[in-house]
Amino acid sequence: MHKELVFATNNQHKIREASQILEAKIKLLSLKEIGCLDDIEENGETIMANASLKSWYVYRLYGRNCFADDTGLEIDALEGRPGVFSARYAGENKSFDDNIQKVLLEMQGITNRNARFRTIISLILHGKEYFFEGEIKGRIIEEKRGNSGFGYDPIFIPDGYEVTFAQMAESEKNRISHRGIALRKMAEFLENETLLD
Repeated sequence: MHKELVFATNNQHKIREASQILEAKIKLLSLKEIGCLDDIEENGETIMANASLKSWYVYRLYGRNCFADDTGLEIDALEGRPGVFSARYAGENKSFDDNIQKVLLEMQGITNRNARFRTIISLILHGKEYFFEGEIKGRIIEEKRGNSGFGYDPIFIPDGYEVTFAQMAESEKNRISHRGIALRKMAEFLENETLLD
């Protein structure tokens, strides 16, 4: 029987990405699969705080070992914005596309395009919290390119590449992405299977 771990999200992109990285060693359950239909409020002031809020929410209400992630796109020329506000940068009910348009507008005429994606995972096992971080540096381009991925992927080119995350094969993106790095750190930590017993 596979060990089970709740991933505190209903984002199918994230669940698929995490399942591929954890290579089916652990059965991932989404919020929906444990009957959690709540919209967990992310009102932390940092990426770490948001990840922690989500994982503790699930652990306290459902008593299940779980993890949550939060990711921010941090752009040098925008003093680290959108950062913790990445998912709702253009407003609470706006789309990924609206967020991208806002960033591109703010970046008009700026030559320093350096940015980084940063993911922090909060993992709670039997009431104890562990953190894992992944980051990848790159640059923001001037218009969208590519159709895969999600979020800011169409305007972010990682260092050492000439294509955006949205132009990459899913397997290639997972291999180098911020979330991929954090997930692999967590997977390595969980190699000690007794942790999930």
